Amino acid sequence: MKLKGMDELAKHVPELNSTGGRIRIALYALSLLTLVTVYFILTDNIPTWSIDSQIIIVALGFLVLSLFFSRKQTYREKYGELAYRNAFAHYVMPGLALIFSAVAHAGYMNGPEIPQGWWITVFLGLGWLSLLIGGILSIRSIFAFGADNLALLYVYHPGEGRIINSSIYGILRHPIYAGVLRLFIGLALINGNANSIAFAILIPLGFVGWTHLVEERELIERFGADYFDYRKRVPAFFPKLRGLGIFFNFLITGK
Repeated sequence: MKLKGMDELAKHVPELNSTGGRIRIALYALSLLTLVTVYFILTDNIPTWSIDSQIIIVALGFLVLSLFFSRKQTYREKYGELAYRNAFAHYVMPGLALIFSAVAHAGYMNGPEIPQGWWITVFLGLGWLSLLIGGILSIRSIFAFGADNLALLYVYHPGEGRIINSSIYGILRHPIYAGVLRLFIGLALINGNANSIAFAILIPLGFVGWTHLVEERELIERFGADYFDYRKRVPAFFPKLRGLGIFFNFLITGK
């Protein structure tokens, strides 16, 4: 099944219109992910560095992603029609490689063992539940969101944006981030050492900072008071109690 928004995305990323171009994009993404993963593997045995490295890589990922927003005007002036394509290659793909490699690292990062007890079972149960919900939520949200919105196309081409008809946006502002956040937390809890559990507690702060300081500033600039009111009404990552029915219905049906 073709992901919504691919045709719109291909208008601004010429490589998506050919098999060779798509292969080059895939190889670029794979090499970035491999590079960061090798870094984690090589540095994981340095005492205390496992969680420090994780925090630094996630922060660096968000920082690189933020340049996609802050350098928008510079790229438009320098590259014209290719501004989005080049900014995505220079900032979004490396930024996401850093963050997604860190997601995986949460499941195998080293750290001191925690004392044995009933809480181990609780962490494992919550971890697997978070992983399951996060995986389903991410996949469902990607299909609802579409490739064009997922790839932040309308940050550079706001006039081409389309309306997303999905119940999930009535109860969560950022369902894809909500899914990735649950994957982070789930893998960290299943890993179950002191570093990974500490990271599971800290990582929501990073997502809150990113959405408030970067992404939602751009959305408020684009949509004005309407988005500001929406932000006040709808939570970012975790639904309110009255929205749980809609949340689980979306997980089951994707609608």
